[in-house]
Amino acid sequence: MTTTTRRLAAIGALVAGVLAAMPANAQQFTLKLSSPTINDATHEFYKTLKTGIEQRAPGKIKVEIYPANQLGQLPAVVEGVALGTIEAGSAANGFWISLEPRFQVLDAPGLFDDIPHGYKMLNDPAIRARLATWGADKGVEILAPSLYSPLMLLSHKAVRTVADIQGQKIRTQGGAPIQVDPLKKLGAIPVSLPLGEALPAMQNRTIDGMVAAAAPFVAFKYYDIAKPMTYMPATLFAAPVVVNRQFLKSLGPELEAIVRAEARKAEAVFLDWNVNDIKDKEEVWKKNGGEVITMAPPEAKKYVDLVTPVAASILSANPKVKDDYEALLAAAKKYRQ
Repeated sequence: MTTTTRRLAAIGALVAGVLAAMPANAQQFTLKLSSPTINDATHEFYKTLKTGIEQRAPGKIKVEIYPANQLGQLPAVVEGVALGTIEAGSAANGFWISLEPRFQVLDAPGLFDDIPHGYKMLNDPAIRARLATWGADKGVEILAPSLYSPLMLLSHKAVRTVADIQGQKIRTQGGAPIQVDPLKKLGAIPVSLPLGEALPAMQNRTIDGMVAAAAPFVAFKYYDIAKPMTYMPATLFAAPVVVNRQFLKSLGPELEAIVRAEARKAEAVFLDWNVNDIKDKEEVWKKNGGEVITMAPPEAKKYVDLVTPVAASILSANPKVKDDYEALLAAAKKYRQ
Protein backbone atom coordinates (compact mmCIF):
# COMPACT_ATOMS: atom_id res chain seq x y z
CA MET A 1 0.00 0.00 0.00
CA THR A 2 1.44 3.40 -1.02
CA THR A 3 1.72 6.33 1.36
CA THR A 4 -1.05 8.14 -0.56
CA THR A 5 -3.33 5.11 -0.35
CA ARG A 6 -2.71 4.80 3.37
CA ARG A 7 -3.56 8.49 3.86
CA LEU A 8 -6.78 8.18 1.85
CA ALA A 9 -7.78 5.07 3.80
CA ALA A 10 -7.10 6.88 7.07
CA ILE A 11 -9.13 9.90 5.94
CA GLY A 12 -11.99 7.63 4.88
CA ALA A 13 -11.99 5.88 8.24
CA LEU A 14 -11.95 9.21 10.03
CA VAL A 15 -14.87 10.57 7.98
CA ALA A 16 -16.86 7.38 8.58
CA GLY A 17 -16.20 7.67 12.29
CA VAL A 18 -17.28 11.29 12.37
CA LEU A 19 -20.50 10.52 10.45
CA ALA A 20 -21.28 7.61 12.76
CA ALA A 21 -20.83 9.86 15.77
CA MET A 22 -23.05 12.65 14.38
CA PRO A 23 -26.42 13.06 16.08
CA ALA A 24 -29.42 11.69 14.19
CA ASN A 25 -30.89 15.14 13.51
CA ALA A 26 -27.72 16.17 11.64
CA GLN A 27 -28.11 13.39 9.06
CA GLN A 28 -30.21 13.66 5.94
CA PHE A 29 -33.26 11.41 5.94
CA THR A 30 -35.47 10.70 2.93
CA LEU A 31 -39.23 10.58 3.36
CA LYS A 32 -40.83 8.94 0.31
CA LEU A 33 -44.56 9.61 -0.03
CA SER A 34 -46.55 7.28 -2.27
CA SER A 35 -50.04 7.81 -3.71
CA PRO A 36 -52.12 6.01 -6.36
CA THR A 37 -53.61 9.35 -7.49
CA ILE A 38 -52.37 12.71 -8.74
CA ASN A 39 -53.54 16.35 -8.66
CA ASP A 40 -55.97 15.75 -5.80
CA ALA A 41 -56.26 16.34 -2.05
CA THR A 42 -53.65 13.71 -1.18
CA HIS A 43 -51.19 15.19 -3.67
CA GLU A 44 -51.84 18.66 -2.26
CA PHE A 45 -51.39 17.33 1.29
CA TYR A 46 -48.02 15.87 0.26
CA LYS A 47 -46.88 19.12 -1.34
CA THR A 48 -47.90 21.13 1.73
CA LEU A 49 -46.19 18.62 4.01
CA LYS A 50 -43.02 18.70 1.94
CA THR A 51 -42.84 22.50 2.07
CA GLY A 52 -43.43 22.60 5.82
CA ILE A 53 -40.86 19.92 6.67
CA GLU A 54 -38.13 21.20 4.37
CA GLN A 55 -38.56 24.76 5.62
CA ARG A 56 -38.32 23.72 9.27
CA ALA A 57 -35.61 21.08 8.81
CA PRO A 58 -33.50 22.30 5.86
CA GLY A 59 -30.95 19.74 4.75
CA LYS A 60 -32.11 17.20 7.31
CA ILE A 61 -35.19 15.61 5.76
CA LYS A 62 -35.65 15.30 2.02
CA VAL A 63 -39.27 14.71 1.05
CA GLU A 64 -39.93 12.91 -2.25
CA ILE A 65 -43.46 12.66 -3.70
CA TYR A 66 -44.42 9.70 -5.90
CA PRO A 67 -47.99 10.05 -7.21
CA ALA A 68 -49.87 7.86 -9.72
CA ASN A 69 -48.58 4.49 -8.48
CA GLN A 70 -44.94 5.27 -9.29
CA LEU A 71 -43.81 3.06 -6.40
CA GLY A 72 -46.15 0.20 -7.30
CA GLN A 73 -49.74 -0.93 -7.00
CA LEU A 74 -51.50 -0.53 -3.65
CA PRO A 75 -50.84 -4.01 -2.18
CA ALA A 76 -47.11 -3.53 -2.79
CA VAL A 77 -47.18 -0.03 -1.29
CA VAL A 78 -48.98 -1.25 1.84
CA GLU A 79 -46.36 -3.97 2.23
CA GLY A 80 -43.58 -1.44 1.60
CA VAL A 81 -44.82 0.90 4.32
CA ALA A 82 -45.09 -2.00 6.78
CA LEU A 83 -41.54 -3.13 5.94
CA GLY A 84 -40.14 0.41 5.89
CA THR A 85 -38.96 0.34 2.27
CA ILE A 86 -41.54 3.11 1.66
CA GLU A 87 -41.71 5.59 4.50
CA ALA A 88 -45.34 6.64 4.02
CA GLY A 89 -48.15 5.99 1.61
CA SER A 90 -51.78 6.71 0.88
CA ALA A 91 -54.17 3.95 -0.11
CA ALA A 92 -57.88 3.31 -0.18
CA ASN A 93 -58.77 2.30 3.35
CA GLY A 94 -59.64 -1.25 2.35
CA PHE A 95 -56.02 -2.02 1.53
CA TRP A 96 -54.82 -1.02 5.02
CA ILE A 97 -57.33 -3.41 6.62
CA SER A 98 -55.06 -6.31 5.63
CA LEU A 99 -52.58 -4.91 8.18
CA GLU A 100 -54.98 -3.66 10.84
CA PRO A 101 -58.69 -4.66 11.09
CA ARG A 102 -59.47 -1.50 13.08
CA PHE A 103 -59.10 0.59 9.91
CA GLN A 104 -62.38 -0.82 8.60
CA VAL A 105 -64.39 1.44 10.93
CA LEU A 106 -63.66 4.38 8.60
CA ASP A 107 -65.61 2.64 5.82
CA ALA A 108 -68.81 2.22 7.82
CA PRO A 109 -71.82 3.61 5.92
CA GLY A 110 -73.91 6.08 7.87
CA LEU A 111 -71.03 7.15 10.12
CA PHE A 112 -70.01 10.42 8.44
CA ASP A 113 -72.58 12.87 7.09
CA ASP A 114 -70.12 14.70 4.86
CA ILE A 115 -66.48 15.84 4.70
CA PRO A 116 -66.79 18.72 7.27
CA HIS A 117 -68.66 16.50 9.73
CA GLY A 118 -66.07 13.73 9.39
CA TYR A 119 -63.18 16.18 9.69
CA LYS A 120 -64.52 17.42 13.04
CA MET A 121 -64.99 13.86 14.28
CA LEU A 122 -61.50 12.70 13.37
CA ASN A 123 -59.92 15.76 14.97
CA ASP A 124 -61.66 15.19 18.29
CA PRO A 125 -58.77 14.68 20.78
CA ALA A 126 -60.15 11.40 22.15
CA ILE A 127 -60.76 10.00 18.68
CA ARG A 128 -57.35 11.15 17.53
CA ALA A 129 -55.68 9.39 20.45
CA ARG A 130 -57.57 6.23 19.54
CA LEU A 131 -56.51 6.42 15.88
CA ALA A 132 -52.86 6.77 16.96
CA THR A 133 -52.92 3.21 18.29
CA TRP A 134 -54.15 1.61 15.06
CA GLY A 135 -51.46 -0.52 13.44
CA ALA A 136 -48.93 -0.06 16.25
CA ASP A 137 -48.23 -3.77 16.54
CA LYS A 138 -47.70 -3.95 12.76
CA GLY A 139 -45.14 -1.15 12.74
CA VAL A 140 -47.36 1.50 11.15
CA GLU A 141 -49.34 4.54 12.23
CA ILE A 142 -51.88 6.88 10.71
CA LEU A 143 -50.17 10.13 9.76
CA ALA A 144 -53.41 11.61 8.41
CA PRO A 145 -56.82 9.84 8.44
CA SER A 146 -57.76 11.61 5.21
CA LEU A 147 -61.47 11.47 4.54
CA TYR A 148 -60.99 11.81 0.83
CA SER A 149 -64.39 12.11 -0.78
CA PRO A 150 -67.99 10.97 -0.82
CA LEU A 151 -67.98 7.42 -2.15
CA MET A 152 -68.95 7.38 -5.82
CA LEU A 153 -70.13 4.52 -8.02
CA LEU A 154 -69.08 4.81 -11.65
CA SER A 155 -71.04 2.44 -13.86
CA HIS A 156 -71.84 1.74 -17.48
CA LYS A 157 -75.52 1.52 -16.55
CA ALA A 158 -76.81 4.51 -14.57
CA VAL A 159 -77.62 3.77 -10.93
CA ARG A 160 -80.52 5.91 -9.72
CA THR A 161 -82.17 3.45 -7.34
CA VAL A 162 -81.09 0.64 -5.05
CA ALA A 163 -82.60 -1.85 -7.48
CA ASP A 164 -80.27 -0.61 -10.24
CA ILE A 165 -77.27 -1.97 -8.32
CA GLN A 166 -78.56 -5.53 -8.37
CA GLY A 167 -76.56 -7.92 -10.55
CA GLN A 168 -73.79 -5.46 -11.33
CA LYS A 169 -70.18 -6.63 -11.01
CA ILE A 170 -68.59 -3.78 -9.02
CA ARG A 171 -64.95 -3.12 -8.16
CA THR A 172 -64.43 -2.46 -4.46
CA GLN A 173 -61.64 -0.52 -2.75
CA GLY A 174 -60.40 -3.64 -0.94
CA GLY A 175 -61.58 -7.16 -0.24
CA ALA A 176 -62.51 -6.89 3.44
CA PRO A 177 -66.11 -7.74 4.45
CA ILE A 178 -66.84 -4.06 5.23
CA GLN A 179 -66.31 -3.25 1.53
CA VAL A 180 -67.81 -6.44 0.13
CA ASP A 181 -70.79 -7.51 2.24
CA PRO A 182 -72.86 -4.29 2.03
CA LEU A 183 -72.69 -4.52 -1.77
CA LYS A 184 -73.70 -8.17 -1.63
CA LYS A 185 -76.71 -7.13 0.46
CA LEU A 186 -77.68 -4.80 -2.40
CA GLY A 187 -77.45 -7.67 -4.86
CA ALA A 188 -74.14 -6.63 -6.47
CA ILE A 189 -71.17 -8.88 -7.24
CA PRO A 190 -68.11 -7.30 -5.59
CA VAL A 191 -64.64 -7.59 -7.14
CA SER A 192 -61.58 -6.30 -5.26
CA LEU A 193 -59.09 -4.52 -7.53
CA PRO A 194 -56.32 -1.94 -6.98
CA LEU A 195 -57.12 1.40 -8.62
CA GLY A 196 -54.43 0.88 -11.28
CA GLU A 197 -56.13 -2.30 -12.49
CA ALA A 198 -59.67 -0.94 -12.49
CA LEU A 199 -59.44 1.24 -15.62
CA PRO A 200 -58.68 -1.61 -18.07
CA ALA A 201 -61.32 -3.73 -16.32
CA MET A 202 -63.87 -0.99 -17.00
CA GLN A 203 -62.66 -0.58 -20.57
CA ASN A 204 -63.09 -4.23 -21.48
CA ARG A 205 -66.24 -4.51 -19.32
CA THR A 206 -64.80 -7.21 -17.11
CA ILE A 207 -66.59 -5.19 -14.43
CA ASP A 208 -69.82 -3.20 -14.74
CA GLY A 209 -68.84 -0.48 -12.33
CA MET A 210 -66.44 0.59 -9.61
CA VAL A 211 -66.51 2.53 -6.36
CA ALA A 212 -63.91 5.22 -5.81
CA ALA A 213 -63.90 9.03 -5.63
CA ALA A 214 -64.50 11.77 -8.18
CA ALA A 215 -60.85 12.93 -8.23
CA PRO A 216 -59.28 9.74 -9.70
CA PHE A 217 -62.21 9.34 -12.07
CA VAL A 218 -61.40 12.77 -13.50
CA ALA A 219 -57.61 12.53 -13.25
CA PHE A 220 -57.52 9.30 -15.25
CA LYS A 221 -60.29 10.40 -17.66
CA TYR A 222 -62.78 7.69 -16.84
CA TYR A 223 -65.41 9.84 -18.54
CA ASP A 224 -64.12 8.40 -21.80
CA ILE A 225 -65.23 4.95 -20.59
CA ALA A 226 -68.46 5.51 -18.63
CA LYS A 227 -70.66 8.53 -17.97
CA PRO A 228 -72.93 7.95 -14.92
CA MET A 229 -71.35 8.61 -11.51
CA THR A 230 -73.64 8.09 -8.48
CA TYR A 231 -73.19 9.28 -4.88
CA MET A 232 -73.41 6.32 -2.50
CA PRO A 233 -75.61 7.73 0.29
CA ALA A 234 -74.05 8.59 3.69
CA THR A 235 -70.75 6.88 2.83
CA LEU A 236 -67.34 8.51 2.65
CA PHE A 237 -64.19 7.25 0.98
CA ALA A 238 -61.25 7.19 3.39
CA ALA A 239 -57.69 7.05 2.06
CA PRO A 240 -55.44 7.31 5.13
CA VAL A 241 -51.81 8.35 4.86
CA VAL A 242 -49.92 5.75 6.87
CA VAL A 243 -46.30 6.02 8.01
CA ASN A 244 -43.72 3.48 9.14
CA ARG A 245 -43.26 3.88 12.92
CA GLN A 246 -39.59 2.85 12.90
CA PHE A 247 -38.83 5.58 10.36
CA LEU A 248 -40.39 8.20 12.63
CA LYS A 249 -38.40 6.90 15.58
CA SER A 250 -35.17 6.93 13.57
CA LEU A 251 -35.51 10.69 13.01
CA GLY A 252 -34.90 11.49 16.64
CA PRO A 253 -37.31 13.44 18.88
CA GLU A 254 -36.80 16.87 17.29
CA LEU A 255 -37.31 15.84 13.67
CA GLU A 256 -40.10 13.42 14.52
CA ALA A 257 -41.95 16.27 16.23
CA ILE A 258 -41.52 18.43 13.12
CA VAL A 259 -42.94 15.73 10.82
CA ARG A 260 -45.92 15.16 13.08
CA ALA A 261 -46.63 18.87 13.52
CA GLU A 262 -46.39 19.62 9.80
CA ALA A 263 -48.60 16.67 8.97
CA ARG A 264 -51.29 17.95 11.33
CA LYS A 265 -51.10 21.43 9.78
CA ALA A 266 -51.21 20.02 6.25
CA GLU A 267 -54.36 18.04 7.09
CA ALA A 268 -56.33 21.27 6.67
CA VAL A 269 -56.12 20.47 2.95
CA PHE A 270 -58.69 17.71 3.50
CA LEU A 271 -61.32 20.24 4.55
CA ASP A 272 -62.02 23.39 2.47
CA TRP A 273 -59.46 22.72 -0.27
CA ASN A 274 -60.77 19.20 -0.67
CA VAL A 275 -64.45 20.18 -0.67
CA ASN A 276 -63.80 22.81 -3.35
CA ASP A 277 -61.73 20.36 -5.38
CA ILE A 278 -64.52 17.77 -5.32
CA LYS A 279 -66.91 20.40 -6.71
CA ASP A 280 -64.39 21.33 -9.39
CA LYS A 281 -63.95 17.68 -10.35
CA GLU A 282 -67.71 17.28 -10.69
CA GLU A 283 -67.82 20.24 -13.07
CA VAL A 284 -65.00 18.77 -15.16
CA TRP A 285 -66.89 15.48 -15.23
CA LYS A 286 -70.04 17.18 -16.50
CA LYS A 287 -68.14 19.22 -19.10
CA ASN A 288 -66.84 15.96 -20.52
CA GLY A 289 -70.31 14.50 -20.93
CA GLY A 290 -70.54 12.78 -17.58
CA GLU A 291 -73.55 12.70 -15.27
CA VAL A 292 -73.48 13.14 -11.49
CA ILE A 293 -76.41 11.34 -9.83
CA THR A 294 -77.80 11.77 -6.33
CA MET A 295 -80.39 9.23 -5.26
CA ALA A 296 -83.81 10.56 -4.32
CA PRO A 297 -84.32 10.72 -0.51
CA PRO A 298 -86.53 7.57 -0.32
CA GLU A 299 -83.93 5.57 -2.26
CA ALA A 300 -81.08 6.98 -0.19
CA LYS A 301 -82.91 5.95 3.00
CA LYS A 302 -83.52 2.48 1.60
CA TYR A 303 -79.81 2.17 0.81
CA VAL A 304 -78.73 3.23 4.32
CA ASP A 305 -81.35 1.02 5.98
CA LEU A 306 -80.06 -2.00 4.06
CA VAL A 307 -76.31 -1.58 4.45
CA THR A 308 -75.96 -0.09 7.95
CA PRO A 309 -77.01 -3.26 9.83
CA VAL A 310 -74.59 -5.29 7.70
CA ALA A 311 -71.73 -2.97 8.57
CA ALA A 312 -72.66 -2.92 12.26
CA SER A 313 -72.66 -6.72 12.36
CA ILE A 314 -69.21 -6.91 10.75
CA LEU A 315 -67.73 -4.27 13.04
CA SER A 316 -69.14 -5.93 16.16
CA ALA A 317 -67.35 -9.24 15.54
CA ASN A 318 -63.99 -7.97 16.88
CA PRO A 319 -64.11 -6.41 20.40
CA LYS A 320 -61.51 -3.72 19.62
CA VAL A 321 -63.19 -2.81 16.34
CA LYS A 322 -66.58 -2.73 18.05
CA ASP A 323 -65.21 -0.37 20.70
CA ASP A 324 -63.75 1.91 18.00
CA TYR A 325 -67.03 1.89 16.06
CA GLU A 326 -69.08 2.80 19.12
CA ALA A 327 -66.66 5.62 19.98
CA LEU A 328 -66.96 7.03 16.47
CA LEU A 329 -70.74 6.70 16.52
CA ALA A 330 -70.75 8.77 19.72
CA ALA A 331 -68.48 11.34 18.09
CA ALA A 332 -70.76 11.44 15.04
CA LYS A 333 -73.71 12.27 17.28
CA LYS A 334 -71.67 14.87 19.20
CA TYR A 335 -70.65 16.78 16.07
CA ARG A 336 -74.12 16.68 14.52
CA GLN A 337 -75.38 18.96 17.30
